[in-house]
Amino acid sequence: MDPATHGNEGIPDMHGSRIAAIGHYQPARVLTNDDLAGMVDTSDEWIRGRVGIRTRHIAGPDEPVDELAAHAAAKALAAAGLTPGDIDLVLVATSTAIDRSPNTAARVAARLGIPSPAAMDVNVVCAGFTHALATADHTVRAGAATRALVIGADKMSEVTDWSDRSTCVLVGDGAGAAVVEACEPGRQPGIGPVLWGSVPEMGNAVRIEGTPPRFAQEGQSVYRWATTQLPPIARRACERAGLDPADLVAVVLHQANLRIIEPLARKLGAVNAVVARDVTESGNTSAASIPIALSKLLEQGAVRSGDPALLFGFGGNLSYAGQVVRCP
Repeated sequence: MDPATHGNEGIPDMHGSRIAAIGHYQPARVLTNDDLAGMVDTSDEWIRGRVGIRTRHIAGPDEPVDELAAHAAAKALAAAGLTPGDIDLVLVATSTAIDRSPNTAARVAARLGIPSPAAMDVNVVCAGFTHALATADHTVRAGAATRALVIGADKMSEVTDWSDRSTCVLVGDGAGAAVVEACEPGRQPGIGPVLWGSVPEMGNAVRIEGTPPRFAQEGQSVYRWATTQLPPIARRACERAGLDPADLVAVVLHQANLRIIEPLARKLGAVNAVVARDVTESGNTSAASIPIALSKLLEQGAVRSGDPALLFGFGGNLSYAGQVVRCP
């Protein structure tokens, strides 16, 4: 393939990509269940019993979603030993960007001083990060980028009705970011084939709509779909990577709530894997949940570099996307 235009000079034929580094960021303010009990008719016992959440981080009015994203991206860049000039693609998975233009990716690039990247937002709500990761993998494989920043960032507090106890107890804010780059020749790809899809006729089961936009969902429909329809899909994502679920070291599902995470992981059959349960501390951070949870597992030493982990996002649009990755 001939080299393309600016940003792609000298790119060799690529045979795969990998996650070089990951980082996350959460706002300083922590909202507890007891705090929520002072706002709506709920209690710590009620919230823990139904969704398993204890706390969540909430951004302030002066912390826009692109700022959350930039903090996480800067940490991932530092962990990879790279500079902003090394990045030629920025993908931000978010569904809570208020402005239509400039998009969040362009604003993140401006904050970080990335000189001339392709910059795109990906809106697949809670499955956004795994969709964006697959898109970056495909782009690097095709030779259209050398290194990408893939970010999941959402400020769910800004689209939440804080008088609705069925939804306000779920949400949190934050961002997680990964640096994706080409594998060296002869090395096994670090990002496996994606398995993705959706159920459009049920897309209204999770919504962020209206003026002002507000988050709402049909909780029982989402629960039944996630716990009955998704386990065989997650197993097929492992098959595409040539792995049995029992070979996984970690399972990082979208951190929706424990009543979805635990049965889904059990039905997957990943009997030897660490299952991420960051939802208990962070709440449902939508597209940010998977990279935040993976970053914390690495920080805690629960997984090591090279370990195979299933990343599996699901939710809004009733979309899903999963792939097995090698931990950075």
